[in-house]
Amino acid sequence: MGAIFKREMRAYFTSPIAYIFLAVFYVYTGSYFIRSCIDIGSSDMTYVFSGIFTLIMIMLPLLTMRLMSEEKKQKTEQCLLTAPVSLMGIVMGKFLAALAVFMLGMLIYIPYVLVLFKLAGHIAWATVIGNFCALSLLGASFISIGIFISGLTENQIVAAIASFIVIIFLYMVDVFAGSVDIAWLKSVMVAIGFYNRFYEFTNGIINITSIVFFLSTIFMFNFLTVRVLEKRRWG
Repeated sequence: MGAIFKREMRAYFTSPIAYIFLAVFYVYTGSYFIRSCIDIGSSDMTYVFSGIFTLIMIMLPLLTMRLMSEEKKQKTEQCLLTAPVSLMGIVMGKFLAALAVFMLGMLIYIPYVLVLFKLAGHIAWATVIGNFCALSLLGASFISIGIFISGLTENQIVAAIASFIVIIFLYMVDVFAGSVDIAWLKSVMVAIGFYNRFYEFTNGIINITSIVFFLSTIFMFNFLTVRVLEKRRWG
């Protein structure tokens, strides 16, 4: 797993991908921080965190689209599958590399918080911690979904678009559950939706059930990616 992680991190930083992702991340969050906090003298970072959500929905599929599909397109997949590393090690190495790049982006919130605390003398720590946890768990979930979909196709553009569609669906499905009259279907939609669970965290509510939900989502999609690779290894 360590070798795969290093390989993918090297691929990210020897190409423009990581630099573009981090530059867009920093500029976008910085503009939100200045407009919603510095310019109006507010210590409320709610809008800074909410502003990043749209960005990660768009940017994370671009970060994950090549992780599996590129191996297939460049005919390196069989070498990877026959390497002395477990399939779970392959998947987790790629997942952790994408997560590491994402978290490098998220670390920009630390100086934001320190600046606000210095200027205002106080800060709503429960909201800050809740939002940081929410975006981290949501981002990790989106990455696992993106890797799984990347494993289904050799076309990176298709992988990115399909990941975006699936992410939007899972995020919004429980919002539309209120308009469904079929009880069992409504229950399923609420159970698999991300929206309500995400906004619990943004309000400073750390719900163990929601943490387990996001961790289970990450495990499930990484497990499904392993099954896809397993089928190819013996297919």
